[in-house]
Amino acid sequence: MTLLDAPPVTATAAPLAPAARLLPALAAVYRAQLARAKVSRIPLLFVATFQSLGILVMMRGVVDPGDNPAAHAVVAGSSVLVVAFVALNLLAQYFGKLRATGGLDHYATLPVPPASVVLGTAAAYASFTVPGVFVTAGVGAVLFGLPLAHLWVLLAVVPLAGAALAGLGAALGLLAPRQELATLLGQLGMSAALLLGVLPVGHLPSVIRWLRDLLPSTYGVEAFARTFTAAPDWAAVGGDLAVCAAVGLVSLTLATWAYRRATVRP
Repeated sequence: MTLLDAPPVTATAAPLAPAARLLPALAAVYRAQLARAKVSRIPLLFVATFQSLGILVMMRGVVDPGDNPAAHAVVAGSSVLVVAFVALNLLAQYFGKLRATGGLDHYATLPVPPASVVLGTAAAYASFTVPGVFVTAGVGAVLFGLPLAHLWVLLAVVPLAGAALAGLGAALGLLAPRQELATLLGQLGMSAALLLGVLPVGHLPSVIRWLRDLLPSTYGVEAFARTFTAAPDWAAVGGDLAVCAAVGLVSLTLATWAYRRATVRP
């Protein structure tokens, strides 16, 4: 038998490696993003904290201290504003930059679920807010003569409000057609969290109150503000946290859909 008579050799494609499961992939993305953002984001965290502390000092001149709704709103809103600055503003800029520079192609080639990329990145950014939130809340409580006994509620407020705001920030960055627009949307979102979260709700017009109810961080602010009363309504606190968790689920789902949309080539 000659070489010409030999049967043709059929090439078989090697099987692809199975895709990573959600939780292990999420943990890997979280660790990678945490290590990458540690150096560059810590200075910005100081900026976010000092910004909120400055707002507390400014509002101390116009809001009476003590057990009153205005003081509760200022302290709670300033604390959650740290989360908004990092999780909403910076995350919108980060995903906007990834999309504009082609950085999403790197993640698209990895065998990880899209949800793990969004959740892992959002969790890493939200983690940087924890020290600043507690510092702001503690200083604010002292400035306005409010009790410090229930600051532990922030352990629930930060991840739930952080998830809601991070999901919104990621969606804005991924859906914006240009990087500059993503930056603008992130800044506008943080400004909305500032104006609608820090200002006492009793001083706002009805239309602005409706807009405030649409802001994901509102329910985290309300939950924390309720704990400053002499006898907190824990059922209402739990209800606000439950709404915040539901909004966070919706915003992260939207961000995951936006990620899939951004990584699918036309």
